[in-house]
Amino acid sequence: MPEHENHSGEVAALHEEIAQLRRAVVSHAVVDQAIGVVITYGGLCPEDGWDAIKEVSQRTNIKVREVAEHLVRWPAEGSLPPRIRRGLDGVLELRRPPLPGAGGLLSTCSLPAVQPRKVREGLVPKVSR
Repeated sequence: MPEHENHSGEVAALHEEIAQLRRAVVSHAVVDQAIGVVITYGGLCPEDGWDAIKEVSQRTNIKVREVAEHLVRWPAEGSLPPRIRRGLDGVLELRRPPLPGAGGLLSTCSLPAVQPRKVREGLVPKVSR
């Protein structure tokens, strides 16, 4: 009987591990999508997208997963919570590569330059190719 109880404990532990892995996969996918939103909106290189999201999380004291969820919903909803928007804009102000001819170093990023349009607050700017 003790052997059966031991197996029950192992099975329960495996079920919990599987549940944790499933949550991690979903969370990772959302964060990856949010990185895409940030690099498109901010004109950042892909390697800077993750760092920008982490910094927004630290500045706003909101979990990375929650920041990512808001960023992914942003294009469909048309706005971000004000705290996240301020945090994102502050981070991007520091990280955004200078535009050509702006007197700064040109970005080594291979992404097309982001040309912001004058649009309603909260909308993602159009990317020019």
